[in-house]
Amino acid sequence: METDEWGKDPQVRFLRRVFSHMEEAQKGLLDKIGISLFDERLKRIRDGALTIFERAWAMALRKGMNLEEKDLVHLYIFSLAYVLERYKISVPQDILPFNEDIKKIVFEVTR
Repeated sequence: METDEWGKDPQVRFLRRVFSHMEEAQKGLLDKIGISLFDERLKRIRDGALTIFERAWAMALRKGMNLEEKDLVHLYIFSLAYVLERYKISVPQDILPFNEDIKKIVFEVTR
């Protein structure tokens, strides 16, 4: 039996929670817009969303934004929505989180 030494680190636990919430939010968004988890485009869409998410997170940190778990989840969902739109998959704005600061960061890194 192996012990999870990393799991004791508060930052690792934080990131694990964030990624778990991101996966849940992603599934919820895809369900709402009718995209199957087996859609062949999802690999490229997720890769693109992750790239935007990482850039946006770095920009938010440079700007001194204190991001909580929910902010990071919102950051990912806006990144995912941006890439979905690039693939001509409509994402109604009313199903996205209301978080103008996070939305602006994603807009900035994608212009």
